Amino acid sequence: MSTLPGSDLPIFPVNLGGNAFGWTADEDASFAVLDRFVELGGTLVDTADSYAAWLDQVGGQSETIIGSWLAARGNRDDVLVATKVARKPGREGLAHDNVVAALDESLERLRTDHVDLYYAHYDDEDVPVADQVATFDELVRSGRARSVGLSNYSPERMREWFETAQREGMTVPVAIQPRYTLLSREDYERHYAPVVADFGPMVLSYPALASGFLTGKYRTEADLEGAPRGGAARRYLEAGGLRVVDALVEVAGRYGVEPATVALAWLLAKGVTAPIASVSRSEQLDALMAAPALRLAEDDVARLDEASAGF
Repeated sequence: MSTLPGSDLPIFPVNLGGNAFGWTADEDASFAVLDRFVELGGTLVDTADSYAAWLDQVGGQSETIIGSWLAARGNRDDVLVATKVARKPGREGLAHDNVVAALDESLERLRTDHVDLYYAHYDDEDVPVADQVATFDELVRSGRARSVGLSNYSPERMREWFETAQREGMTVPVAIQPRYTLLSREDYERHYAPVVADFGPMVLSYPALASGFLTGKYRTEADLEGAPRGGAARRYLEAGGLRVVDALVEVAGRYGVEPATVALAWLLAKGVTAPIASVSRSEQLDALMAAPALRLAEDDVARLDEASAGF
């Protein structure tokens, strides 16, 4: 298993997404999810300062819940925490002073003195890449962030980030967080996989279950009614995503597992380090955490490749 700088704790090959905390999962439900995640061997929890700003235009709910859980369980040394900056209302962008202040606020909400992985959540094209590199290097040297990651950058700007950090002897990103699922393949495989090949970062992809669509629970318009993530699922439904779900169900039946398990196992077979998946109820975790133990046969990977070729 992979590790992050400054920690010997291995990264379990499923990364728990914290976007549901404070949104579709209240504090009690979130605590139950986090407890079950670590019980099953999970180590890396992913959040962002902007989760769940879509509810109140403030954000910070997810970090606050995770911080309360860490304090209540006294297990900070047994958990890896990743968070992000650039999208929280009032803390948008990657200007130096904004990033420094945002990290301090995240640490306060998380009740910790460091994060294990700090992402630039979105690029800020008003800030030169060289300045971004310098800012994040400063944070790592301060000890408040142990490592750096990039999410939602163009492949060109991402490549510039790696090249600049290497050339200047500054902190090189250890991870990228690209959109990559059975229903979002082309952009990653065509444009980001070459960056990974050249610079070797871990790949912590999202959203592993395509907003729940790859669990197979959304098959009709009626299934989407009232669903918190129904809008995203509807797009997959309208784009012909059911043929991918049908293939998942077919392959899952051969192994006696859930479609969600196969969806994550396919990503692992493609070289993803730890796909990011979020849940609202602890019982939903078992299928996800079973993925690393599932070794898909080459024919089954090919079947899923074929079904998802249009994506």
